[in-house]
Amino acid sequence: MLVKQILKMKGSDDVVTVRPDHTVSDVVKMLSEKRIGTVVVSGDGARADGILSERDIVREIGKRGTECLMETAGDMMTKNPTTCAPDDTTDAVLGQMTDGRFRHIPVMDGETMVGLISIGDVVKARLSELEGEKTALESMIMGH
Repeated sequence: MLVKQILKMKGSDDVVTVRPDHTVSDVVKMLSEKRIGTVVVSGDGARADGILSERDIVREIGKRGTECLMETAGDMMTKNPTTCAPDDTTDAVLGQMTDGRFRHIPVMDGETMVGLISIGDVVKARLSELEGEKTALESMIMGH
């Protein structure tokens, strides 16, 4: 399965972005309100300048205390995040996410962000693909 198929299955290509000058405190509120785990930090809404996840924020609070909530998203974000392309395979993306130990990856079509997928999206797609293969094999065995 390809990343573009995952995006189509999700039904929405809306990526929650914040400007680099947003405070981390504002990002925390947004993550909570929207019930999401990450935001893409983007100066123009089309590029992925960085990514900031709930895990990043919790790690920094644990190291430095709550004063880091007043920093900007641009200061705390992971700069130049790993990205994928619409024609990448789910296996390749799952490998990138597992090796890099991250749960979200922006989908880029050239220089333009066209979506964001989570490891849950990839696993769900992969399970759907495996179920299809299982059904096909059962059908072949049963002679249908």
